This record gives sequence, C-alpha cells and structure tokens, in this order.
Amino acid sequence: MSHYCGIDLHSNNHVLVVIDEEDKRVFEKRLNNDLSLTLEALSPYRETLQGIAVESTFNWYWLVDGLQEQGYDLQLVNTAAVTQYDGLKYSGDHHDAFHLAHLMRLGILPTGYIYPKEQRAIRDLLRRRLSLLRTASTQLVSVQSQIWRSTGIRIRSRELRKLEFVPPLVDDYTLQAVYAGLAVYQALQREIDALEQTAHHAVKLTEAFQILQTITGIGKILGLTIMLETGDIHRFAGPGNFASYCRCVDSQRTRNGKKKGAGNAKAGNKYLSWAFSEGAHFAVRFEPLAKRFYARKKATTNGIIAIRAVARKLARASWMMLKHQVPYDAKLMFPG
Repeated sequence: MSHYCGIDLHSNNHVLVVIDEEDKRVFEKRLNNDLSLTLEALSPYRETLQGIAVESTFNWYWLVDGLQEQGYDLQLVNTAAVTQYDGLKYSGDHHDAFHLAHLMRLGILPTGYIYPKEQRAIRDLLRRRLSLLRTASTQLVSVQSQIWRSTGIRIRSRELRKLEFVPPLVDDYTLQAVYAGLAVYQALQREIDALEQTAHHAVKLTEAFQILQTITGIGKILGLTIMLETGDIHRFAGPGNFASYCRCVDSQRTRNGKKKGAGNAKAGNKYLSWAFSEGAHFAVRFEPLAKRFYARKKATTNGIIAIRAVARKLARASWMMLKHQVPYDAKLMFPG
C-alpha cells in the first residue's frame, strides 16, 4: 500500500494529511510548526510514503530542509499554478492539504524548484541588498523632490549622493527634513556596500555563468543575482520558458485581436525580472544595436514596454549563452 502526504503550511501551524492509493484519508491533523511533531506524525508511514507535497509559502525552508535531512522525498508546490475544482462549495486547510496529496498521487502536481540549501543564504542576502537599494532610492528621490518643490532647483542624484553636498538656501524645517533624508540614505548605502562586499567574498561567478559578463550592461552584482536566482539553467526547456520565469513575457490573453483576460503576472521570479530590467537600461545606454532597437520599439509603444522588450531579449540571450556556453553577440539579438 502506497501513501501520499500533503501539507498546508501556515505561519504558526500546518495541516498534514496522508491518503492512500484510493484517496482515503488515513491521517489528518493540524500541528504546531515543530519539526519533531511532523516527524512523529509521519513515522508510521515512512516505508510506504511516496512523497510529501509542501506549499511554497514564505516559511518553507525549515520544514522542507528538515524532512529532506530525514530522507523523505519532498515536492515544493507551485501554489500559483494549483487550481481547485470549479464550483467547489467548501474549502479549508484540511481540504487544501488533501488536494495537494491527491494531485501528487495523480502525477499532475505543479511543483517548484527546491533551491540548494548551501547557496540559499547568500541569495537571500542579495535580495536584502535589493530591498535596501529601493528604500535608499526612495529617500534620495524624496530629498530631491523636497528641494525642487521649495526652491525650484532640481539637483541631480549624483550630487545628492556626495558626502560634501550642501543644500541650497531653505528654511530651517525643510533643511532638517533634507538632512534627515540624506542621513537615512547614507546609512542605507553603507549597509548596501557591506552586503555587496560580503557577497563578493562569499561566492564567485561559476565558470558557466562568467559568460554573462560578455553582455553589455551585466556587471558583477547583476551577474551574481542572475546566477543565484537561476540555479540550474537546464531546468528550463527553452529560452521562452526562461524569459517567462524572469517575468519578461506579457501575461495577457487575446482572441481575434482582442484582449480576453490576463494570466498570472506574478508567476516567476521578481528578482530576475529586476536584474534583466537593470541590464536593459545599461544596454540601451552603451550598446548601439540595443539602443536602436529600443528607439524603434519606443516609437510605436512607450518607454516601459520598450525597455521590457530589451529585457526579454537579454533573458533569451542569457539562456542560449548558459545552455550552449557561447559568448554574447548583439547582432544576433538585435538584427537589422
């Protein structure tokens, strides 16, 4: 007799359901988030358990790592791709856990990638860097706007970043607000620099990913981000799959030339989306062929769509380069 397990994971508890080959529930219980309780509940089915399906929630690390270390076969569920039955009248945590086990038994469970534990921490460190970077940018823009609003003078960001920057003549209250914003920005920037230094010391671009730096606009940090967020490039069947995972593909659905809806725009990796967008901004500044492609696209759409089109080109090029270990060729990506 084979058994299948589904776990509906929450912030402070999880619902564990075990079913047999006929979808009969042989065990179901809500447990506190304590690995020892989970292992105790699973122990009677250890020899017959074919797999455990765990929701890919924000706090899955401890559970998946702990169960894998005990030799269990884990499947991380892509929750964005799991759909319940149409017309379902009632649903709850126990039913959700059962549904995961049921889909796994049928062999149609949409799964995600269990990122290797060894590099997960440094990947999350770079994610923290990005979060701080966005907060720092917000502070800088706020200071710039406040000075502009008060004096009519627009000061460039590179001037505001200088430690010796002196604000133009404003009233005392505005001056205090400006200095407060700059102090926060400078404190954040110190932390960002420290995180970057740690990342460079902790991990280097592997030989397979070093080829990314032949792309105009992809430097060390973007290269590390793409490497750590991508993982094994062979898990993507083609360049379109990778570009979709990088959120560089339009999610809308059309029929007969008319928009009929939209797909899940949040499916994929938002950090890769950011990395290729950043690379695209640099590419249109320093790569003539990319700049020409961007200008043509912008003339018929707008700047946002045009830069996303460049990002999609870079994502597709990256898959080809990583898969076949060939250097970047702008003429192939931006012909004519």
